[in-house]
Amino acid sequence: MAVAVGKIVGDKIREYVGSNPNPTVVLSFGGTVLDVKPTPVVAAFSSRGPNNLTPQILKPDVIGPGVNILAGWIGVVEPSTVHTDTRTSPFNILSGTSMSCPHISGLAALIKAAHPKWSPSAIKSALLTTAYTLDNTNTTLHDASVGAISTPWAHGAGHVDPQKALSPGLVYDASADDYITFLCSLNYTLEQVQTIAQNPNVNCSRRFSDPGQLNYPSFSILFRSKKRVVRYTRTLTNVGDANSVYSVVVDGPSTVSISVKPSKLVFGKVLENKRYTVTFKSKKRVAVKDAFGSITWTNSQHQVRSPVAFTWSW
Repeated sequence: MAVAVGKIVGDKIREYVGSNPNPTVVLSFGGTVLDVKPTPVVAAFSSRGPNNLTPQILKPDVIGPGVNILAGWIGVVEPSTVHTDTRTSPFNILSGTSMSCPHISGLAALIKAAHPKWSPSAIKSALLTTAYTLDNTNTTLHDASVGAISTPWAHGAGHVDPQKALSPGLVYDASADDYITFLCSLNYTLEQVQTIAQNPNVNCSRRFSDPGQLNYPSFSILFRSKKRVVRYTRTLTNVGDANSVYSVVVDGPSTVSISVKPSKLVFGKVLENKRYTVTFKSKKRVAVKDAFGSITWTNSQHQVRSPVAFTWSW
């Protein structure tokens, strides 16, 4: 039998063992523990932003279950690496991407089964815009690596919510051609873009003036000394009811003014597209390096939320 503990508890055990000439320990099963608070928490080993390769795209995107996951295993796995240990088990317990990835992939498959005609981008948008950022104590998600409140550079859009993701109301869709345009705007060579797209006929006749123009369900705003205003246009597709009306709710730091035009979107039909433009303006030179906010399109049924990260590079 073994017990896994965190660093704080581990340090206390080490201190006790070092200070007591006859240390003793009792290991016993305490039963399944429910209603742990706070939950969920961003794992200490989870990936962190900002996105150094393409700062105009917010990463990470979203978080999901991935710590100490007990799951069925394909085939069998040895419980130890000792060569004389011939036992095998059809189950295993792991933490990390190896467990978080299948959770998110399973949710994507669930959404695809419910909406067979949705594109990968639409499914991704549904997962991001319906994610939640409050734990079961009604507090912003905590970051286990620092023991404090997490930010979109730790949790992205938040923790996935399967039930809400099945009915997001609106989605930010993007085609394969949109992503090729995005790659071309990153100044990859044509050969590199063709290799990624696995299509020798691809060309870079279209480019975004800014990689952040990709119709992505989040925003990452980079202010520079000669670029205090950033303006992006997004397109939303109505996957909810016909005759739906959405109003925008903006949350941002005092150091940035945010305007959205139009402030109301009226969808007469299902699968109808509507565009909006959001302008971010930094208020002169600021002392902070980063800040966060959100843009949410809301009605009585849905809250379509996009996280926004701001970075100043003077």
